[in-house]
Amino acid sequence: MDFNRFATPDLKRRSLFTALSAVGLVGVVPAVWGQGAYPNRPLRVIVPQPPGGGFDFVARALAERLTKSLGQSVVVENKSGSGTLVGTDAAAKADPDGYTLLLGSVSNIALNMGLYDKLSYDSLRDFEPVGLAVSYSYTLMARKDLPLNSLKDVVAYAKANPGKLSYASAGNGSGQHVLAAALWHLAGVNLVHVPYRGAQAAYQDLLGGRVDLFFDLSSTARVQVNAGTVKALAVSGTERNPMHPDVPTITESGVAQLDLESWFGYFVPKKTPLDVQERLRSELVKIMAQADLQENFRKAGGKPLTLNADQTRALVRRDVERWAKLVRDIGIKAE
Repeated sequence: MDFNRFATPDLKRRSLFTALSAVGLVGVVPAVWGQGAYPNRPLRVIVPQPPGGGFDFVARALAERLTKSLGQSVVVENKSGSGTLVGTDAAAKADPDGYTLLLGSVSNIALNMGLYDKLSYDSLRDFEPVGLAVSYSYTLMARKDLPLNSLKDVVAYAKANPGKLSYASAGNGSGQHVLAAALWHLAGVNLVHVPYRGAQAAYQDLLGGRVDLFFDLSSTARVQVNAGTVKALAVSGTERNPMHPDVPTITESGVAQLDLESWFGYFVPKKTPLDVQERLRSELVKIMAQADLQENFRKAGGKPLTLNADQTRALVRRDVERWAKLVRDIGIKAE
């Protein structure tokens, strides 16, 4: 008679343990009865900003496709607070098991390293980049009636009239603030910074003529530029933006050697197992090869990225080291 048919799961488990012990294979029992191959439960992607912004758009576009690719749910968790600090810190402290990812960008990975004297995480020590998906340049806009038609004109006027021109930002330490402050610092001019609570308020005063200049992501700036309500003077990328093909880069303008593109991608805690990192990396590569996703990013003003692991690490390290130093040298603070 086959008594195994009547054995309970617990009895079967004890029998297997006894059999394995007899041949010296007790050490494999945790693997046999462990959690199984990665991934076998839902993943979460921490977005350190509220829903609706650039972080959120990229995170949800990737999560939808990663869910299908992995066969497990990928849940976007918006964890905002103190700029991007709360969510990024939570990701740094998460279990390094591959089930918590961070949506990282220039702002929380690179700029924060210079903006805060006592940061609760170290971008290079605590995180490993899985891969970068897309980057966005910034567009420098001037109010429509400003009698200056190029970045070169702005710098020349600012040199002759220190403190007479003003520039808006979405808040102290925001990407708009840091990029503009770095530009004026390198160009050797003094402009008045007017911080706002978010980009919408900055646009209201730019359109109303109460502030002279404003840097914003090119994807958002496009609406006002195309409507003719502002003048586009320069873009911050290494090359011209297809949305504004007639607008020169900062470097082309000849006033400073400066470029900044706000990239977005996946990061995991540094101690995440290498095989898990490679699995996530290979899935992201497959996702980013999808033509419809690339087109979605381009329509939103982004530039899809196809960097390998070494190129990704090099770019992240370069931007962390370059921008953290520049931010400190200029003396920009988030508070």
